[in-house]
Amino acid sequence: MSNKIARSWWPDAAALAAFVALTVALARGHLLDFDRRVAAWALTQHDSAGPVYWTARVFNYLGQGGSLLMPVTILLTGLLFWRTRSVRAVLPFAATFVLTYFTIGPAKIFFDRAAPRFEGPDPTMLFNPHASGTLAMSYPSGHVANSIVWFGTIALLLSMLRGRDLSRREWIPLRVLPVVIVFVTTVYTGFHWVTDSVAALFLGLILTRLLARIPFASIPLPRAAQRWDRPAHR
Repeated sequence: MSNKIARSWWPDAAALAAFVALTVALARGHLLDFDRRVAAWALTQHDSAGPVYWTARVFNYLGQGGSLLMPVTILLTGLLFWRTRSVRAVLPFAATFVLTYFTIGPAKIFFDRAAPRFEGPDPTMLFNPHASGTLAMSYPSGHVANSIVWFGTIALLLSMLRGRDLSRREWIPLRVLPVVIVFVTTVYTGFHWVTDSVAALFLGLILTRLLARIPFASIPLPRAAQRWDRPAHR
């Protein structure tokens, strides 16, 4: 757990307030024209069969939880467990999976917003009665939120494997660049409205800071797991 994060809750409160304010604004019809203009511009900038578009799609996989981020995290978790034989090595992955599963997905279902490529009426509105199921899971962007939360866990596991905190030179490529790349490519490819991605930034910040507050090294374990209770670092 980061002592700096543990001492300060104001970024969490600010991110939550921003997420709520943005959501209320969208629900009341504000910023919808802005979303339309950005999406219209993005969709006219590329050929869906061209190299630029497909390069953007490939880089967008940096926010894909099931296909990329979870497998990488599982691999690092397995390596850390093999080195330490500690059940605590599994805790960051388990906590991240549970937290994202019960927040990002349900939010996307609840807000019922279509994506820019939706061909039905009122595609920008929240709680869209004309879209349902997989056609109405745009808000907030799961890719952007995933890139914040899962890369945070990946950075934590790498620091545990190396036995030290990551340097700034190591931290920026892991925590900043993926988020920027996923944000831009998600909007450019027409997968999400720009406000979907902005909302995901706020939500992802809240979730990753919650995870950073968990004392994985000292959290009490059930009796059955105590035989594997040892430090989970090199």
